[in-house]
Amino acid sequence: MTNMQFNKKDFSYKFLLDLHEALLLPRLIEEKMLLLLRQNKISKWFSGIGQEAISVGAAMAMQEDEFILPLHRNLGVFSVRDINLTKLFAQFQGKVEGFTKGRDRSFHFTSMEHYIHGMISHLGPQLTVANGIALADKLNQNIKTTLVFSGDGGTSEGDFHEALNLAAVWNLPVIFLIENNGFGLSTPNSEQFKIKSFVDKGAAYGIDALSIDGNNVLEVYNAISQAAQSIIANPRPILIEANTFRMRGHEEASGTKYVPEELFQEWALKDPVENYENYLIDEQILTSIKAKFVREKLRTKIEHAVNEAFDYPEPTANALEELADVYAPHHFEKVKISSAAQSDKRYIDAISDGLDQSMVRHNNLILMGQDIAEYGGVFKVTEGFVKKFGKERVRNTPLCESAIIGASVGLSLKGYNSVIEMQFADFVTCGFNQIVNNLAKLHYRTGLYAKVVIRMPTGAGVAAGPFHSQSNEAWFFHTPGLKIVYPSNPYDAKGLLCEAINDPNPVLYFEHKALYRSISATIPDDYYTLPIGKAKIVAEGEALTIITYGMGVKWAKQIKEELQASIEIVDLCTLLPWDKETVKEAVKKTGRVLVANEDTLTGSISAEIAAWIAENCFSDLDAPIHRVGSLETPVPFAPNLENEFLPYSRMKQKVLSLLQF
Repeated sequence: MTNMQFNKKDFSYKFLLDLHEALLLPRLIEEKMLLLLRQNKISKWFSGIGQEAISVGAAMAMQEDEFILPLHRNLGVFSVRDINLTKLFAQFQGKVEGFTKGRDRSFHFTSMEHYIHGMISHLGPQLTVANGIALADKLNQNIKTTLVFSGDGGTSEGDFHEALNLAAVWNLPVIFLIENNGFGLSTPNSEQFKIKSFVDKGAAYGIDALSIDGNNVLEVYNAISQAAQSIIANPRPILIEANTFRMRGHEEASGTKYVPEELFQEWALKDPVENYENYLIDEQILTSIKAKFVREKLRTKIEHAVNEAFDYPEPTANALEELADVYAPHHFEKVKISSAAQSDKRYIDAISDGLDQSMVRHNNLILMGQDIAEYGGVFKVTEGFVKKFGKERVRNTPLCESAIIGASVGLSLKGYNSVIEMQFADFVTCGFNQIVNNLAKLHYRTGLYAKVVIRMPTGAGVAAGPFHSQSNEAWFFHTPGLKIVYPSNPYDAKGLLCEAINDPNPVLYFEHKALYRSISATIPDDYYTLPIGKAKIVAEGEALTIITYGMGVKWAKQIKEELQASIEIVDLCTLLPWDKETVKEAVKKTGRVLVANEDTLTGSISAEIAAWIAENCFSDLDAPIHRVGSLETPVPFAPNLENEFLPYSRMKQKVLSLLQF
């Protein structure tokens, strides 16, 4: 006998029975996984028992070619999308035959074939990635609905606010489905937020919202179906709260002691699988004998797939293969310049020129950032772009760095390129997680491209104070999967930006604000590219090598001219990956080395380069390796203080000391 009210509307018996089997499968898989966990045959499990109706009902309601972005407890999404169970169990066991070659756990995977993009452990980023997928559909004028899950706990993350706000402002066709099970791990909702229902959140963002019984699979199916149809007719986001309860701990090791026993008793009566099955039996759509047969059929299928997965060998570690998969392969092809035409361009003009020509060359390239449209950006790099390319491709954003970067991941999944402008490199902290955990690890985990360039106006010397002047390239230098480009002159600025946009890997493109309008050069008017990962010798010398980048190149040239010394200057151009061979040859040539950066010294990029030289070029050295950087303080505002902070005068003294060694 059922304890819930179901409305079968005009659904066929076949559909109702298919829904029953779809609801039963994840429950039986979970029972098997819990058994394997107790037998120590899998390492971890996040149980969704009690919440199956949400995943199953929602996935059944979506079209097969519409993206779903699930979380830990959404096994039903994967089973409804008919993912191969053997491959799924291999994923749970960390086998190479799974979806991530043993590199990630449980549901942290993507299957483009099944239009599923998996989560990372941080609970908010999925919401913003969904926006990017939906934006791509909107740009394609082929409106689909994107469905993304969140738990109630995850709604306290900043990404939740940014995702809903951006989706509302851009009218993105997204269903935000919140599984409200009353607890974020062990913390009850009363200690997480004041609202009684997430419907209240919808009104705050100006979007439609509704609350449903998440344990009633037909109610879930109907709500998602109607929302999706409404979105197709009128593209916009919709927020749906699905009230439910998880009958086990956050993960099995967590236990359930923090949950009052009466809640288990109350929600056990609302079990989504038992109630729906009893309803079908009461309505004589299903018999007990048939229900038992379906169970046994599914258990046999599960057992067979589990055993097949266990028969796969454990992964064999191969360092070369692991390293090869950190970056998506990319072969540099030098673009032949078709015209001899050249003109004098400032550093900032070269960046604008490269961006403009890339927009022409790549009709799938989208620009995003604060004030970049009509205003042209705070530094006017994109001035006039809206008139030329339109607001669909040159997009003003709210102040939401994390949401923009997350959206770029979604755009990339759908084949789009994007360039994001950080108004100042300092502000990237608000999107840090998306860069180091989503973008950087995407190819290694999934084999997919992350065709994203993040422009980073950086550096001091413009009296902008501690929050607009930081050299923060070293924050990202430690992160495998990212590429970091830092041009020092107009020619490189244009060619490296054009190539960064071609690269299928995420590129952080640092551009020094103090160079924008202070240097110029005669460069080709045509589109051209320069290789990422290749350093340049910008001045020849025999007595000393200065290895540097960005503003450091300008300082090194000034010192060489002032001292009239035989100094070799290496411009790294790319910081990750950096050109070890060029550095090695320059060290060998002079035997004396100064590694310089504008950043403070502790933990800086110069520290890594100096250490590498000491380890690999020791026999070529005629003097100790010297380093120079800014003072170990935040960047001060007053010009006199800032001049003392910057390393130029100390750099000159270091050069003299080395020359005299």
